[in-house]
Amino acid sequence: MASQAPGTLSRYRWRELGLLIIPSLIIILVMTQLLLANSVKQAALDANAPFSTKTLPPLQGLIPVLGLIAALLGVHAVLNIFFRKADQVLLPLVGLLSGIGVLFATRIGPDLPTPIETLGSHQLLWVILGMGLCCIVLAVLRDVTWLGRYKYTWAVISFILALPALINGIRSHGGGPTRDTLGVGGTGLQPSELLKIALVIFFAAYLNDNRDILAQGYLRLGKLRLPPLRQLGPLLTMLGLALLIFLIASDLGLALLIYSTFLSLVYLASGRLTYVLSAFGAFIVLGFVGYMLLSYVRNRFAVVSFDVVNWQHWTTKDNTFADNAGYQILQGLIGLSSGGLFGAGIGMGHPGGFIPVVESDLMFSGLGEEIGLMGLFAILGIYLLVIHRGYRIATQATDTFSQLLAAGLTTIFAVQTLVIIAGNLKLMPLTGIPLPFLSQGGSSVLANYIIIGILLRISHNTALQRDGGI
Repeated sequence: MASQAPGTLSRYRWRELGLLIIPSLIIILVMTQLLLANSVKQAALDANAPFSTKTLPPLQGLIPVLGLIAALLGVHAVLNIFFRKADQVLLPLVGLLSGIGVLFATRIGPDLPTPIETLGSHQLLWVILGMGLCCIVLAVLRDVTWLGRYKYTWAVISFILALPALINGIRSHGGGPTRDTLGVGGTGLQPSELLKIALVIFFAAYLNDNRDILAQGYLRLGKLRLPPLRQLGPLLTMLGLALLIFLIASDLGLALLIYSTFLSLVYLASGRLTYVLSAFGAFIVLGFVGYMLLSYVRNRFAVVSFDVVNWQHWTTKDNTFADNAGYQILQGLIGLSSGGLFGAGIGMGHPGGFIPVVESDLMFSGLGEEIGLMGLFAILGIYLLVIHRGYRIATQATDTFSQLLAAGLTTIFAVQTLVIIAGNLKLMPLTGIPLPFLSQGGSSVLANYIIIGILLRISHNTALQRDGGI
């Protein structure tokens, strides 16, 4: 037995454990700073009194953070016992993002126009449930390839998950963007978060089964060679779902996610750039049609082109626009710019009181006010590392379906991050999709942890296959 100890220690997930120390320390330090900032705001500290341990916040304030760290260590223990060969970098990265999301929800909850004192605890609960769901996915999904055997089932599931958004869009008569929120057990669950995963599974399975035909292209349209209608039909049907979501539900963000994921997977499966360019051209045409038909789309693009810098020369029309359609994004830009290089400090800004919907749509702007440009660069770096690990898992997978599935899920994560950050920065129209792991919302947290669970399972299976099942 003693001779087995060195081997057991060498197989321990030391890298993951070491990396978990970093987010744990960061979360504890940030929470301590937030508690100190709250104490200062409440005039509990005398500016003339010497600083001592008595002026520090009570230990009870760190209990939520310690609970989050314990949950991360619990998932680490599960991975170390049952899935030792899974990727060792993903969990610390998403754990740090989740911790920042919980801390910022705790920070802005009491300062919202309608105060929500329990916003942070609710977000913590969703994160813990998400980690549990991630472990369940790892345990249940022993063979990832079986997901690809039921591609049309996933297509039907996708249509079912899209129904709430389409029904709400029809009821609103296209008057503006709608939410597909369902009241389940007193919580507002959004089926569109699960719709993204179901669509990626369908696209990956269908393209995997038809990749040879797609790569060759048999149907000629001028100089363009397209797949036969039999193979093209199901793909066009799923893209039609994205068009319906865009035109009826007025959900620009979800439509962008579906379309961009489709484009990336088609290119990865076929290697033909002409498919991507043709689909992108169709996207531009359909986007122009939507721009002409939907007033909410025109308003979003008007915000992008609105001149914020030369506010001294605004006309009466410009002031009216800034106080109405452009109010949310302009307030976010003001908060973002006021943060400067290093920010006002956690708990020392005013994102909850001046930035509308800062807890979800404009989380990036709210964070920028308090952690500054340097802090935002750090968060962007974390997102880039998550995306890198996802594509790394895809490239190392041993079967085509797992490669497409991992690449598609990572693309969903990457595009969602890009779209909402670009919207906060007024580089493209702002959409209502949440910033992964940071924005408040249970559905988004659960869906993202499902994605992480699938990626971890693929990486574990890949390592087992390369090591001969050891």
